[in-house]
Amino acid sequence: MTPYQFTLLFLVVLAASTALRVWLDLRHRRHVVAHRDRVPADFAGRIDLEDHRKAADYTVAKLRIGMIEIAVDTVVLLALTLGGMLNLIDQGLRTWLGGGYLQGLVLFACVGLLGFVIGLPASLYRTFRIEARFGFNKLTWPLWFADLAKGAALTVLIGGPLLLAVLWLMDVMGKTWWLYVWLLWLGTNLLVLFLYPTVIAPLFNKFTPLEDGSLKQRIEALLARCGFSASGLFVMDGSKRSAHGNAYFTGFGRAKRIVFFDTLLEKLAPEEIEAVLAHELGHFRHRHVIKRIALSGALSLAFLWLLGQLIDQPWFFAGLGVGAGSTAMGLLLFSMVLPVFLFPLAPLTSALSRRHEYEADAYAAKQTAATDLVAALVKLYRDNAATLTPDPLHSLFHDSHPPASQRIARLKPL
Repeated sequence: MTPYQFTLLFLVVLAASTALRVWLDLRHRRHVVAHRDRVPADFAGRIDLEDHRKAADYTVAKLRIGMIEIAVDTVVLLALTLGGMLNLIDQGLRTWLGGGYLQGLVLFACVGLLGFVIGLPASLYRTFRIEARFGFNKLTWPLWFADLAKGAALTVLIGGPLLLAVLWLMDVMGKTWWLYVWLLWLGTNLLVLFLYPTVIAPLFNKFTPLEDGSLKQRIEALLARCGFSASGLFVMDGSKRSAHGNAYFTGFGRAKRIVFFDTLLEKLAPEEIEAVLAHELGHFRHRHVIKRIALSGALSLAFLWLLGQLIDQPWFFAGLGVGAGSTAMGLLLFSMVLPVFLFPLAPLTSALSRRHEYEADAYAAKQTAATDLVAALVKLYRDNAATLTPDPLHSLFHDSHPPASQRIARLKPL
């Protein structure tokens, strides 16, 4: 392949992917607005028209800022690659630092910082305007700055050494470097899964053991029925950042924890909380987490192998506007352009995720009353202002969970 051919391929795929994303968002907006003034029949009597309209307006507001981000991201990607900005940054760093690992690390840091600065206005608008307007944002400026500082520190302390190790392996392991990098990636992910509940998550939130009482007894009985062992039941202070509620289990092996948002405990009845947890345990029973880790591992291995084939090809670098190829530049370019080529395949991963959600729902209906899970879902959709009328095609690309009407339709016979 020549540089010109690869440039043309990249532009065609980028244009098609961007147009598809915008078209899907416009479809979604029209569909939500068209159904704004009527609650779907399955939810009539359970969700007020005012709450339904709020969900529609919330969805439309997020779509507006999302489409702006699509345009900005596309322009930035073109400016960095074919526009020559990335090549300019790389050449400047080579003049200042020479080649080597330090130059590669600083190159990633510069591009990451540039992306953060460009995306900051949209992120702040989403948090402090949209989320605040609809009553969800509880984040204060001091807490926002604290989260930013902690996130940056973790990126440097964990991401820096990991990136350095990757670049070193790519340099010294010959043609099969991608296999060694994959093993490092897999091991790091498993280590993070193990450490996240007790080391990383507490840096951002406070986790309090669930108080003794009827709810704890109910949950422990459910765990015994499901054969699930956990290192503890915890309540997370999610309300200090958002009014959204959820429950999840996290960790790996003996480090598994069950976590409830405090907002969830405030809004749901005990039997509804039990049903939500039964759904999460359904993911455990069907080994969805292990299956997703395995799928992620297989895909990452395939992508790293592909990078191994591209990184020695001059047309790959020249076709993306970079004059001199390097290990760090190859990894950076690949990570930037790969999502462009993968977006049209999003329905495949979405379909798998939805299948897992249906399986978890069915499992929950066997362990608790299906009516309790339906009641909990209705409250969560209402309180989180999740639209009940998504555009089917948009949902197919973007939603890992099935639409509300489809989930409840499957639960009704149970």
